[in-house]
Amino acid sequence: MKLRPLSDRIVVKPIEREAKTASGIILPESAREKPQEGEVIAVGPGARNDKGEHMPLDIKVGDTVLYAKYAGTEVKLNGNEKLLILRESDILAVVEEE
Repeated sequence: MKLRPLSDRIVVKPIEREAKTASGIILPESAREKPQEGEVIAVGPGARNDKGEHMPLDIKVGDTVLYAKYAGTEVKLNGNEKLLILRESDILAVVEEE
């Protein structure tokens, strides 16, 4: 199955952080923080302006993004894979490597 986002929506695969602290303590699922970073795997065509034209998004497939902690809708694809569907406005920043 494949998702094709509509309008200004973006599909993000959350990047899970280490389940172990620096001191070696393994954190259970319930104690971990919700991820706020992910890889963009699909981008919609953009919202429409007053003339009905699509306004392209600033984000592209392959970008690593930071998003609001409780933003978006979580979906499970193909049984196990957790994905997040966000609006462009939920994206806080694009992570760029130097």
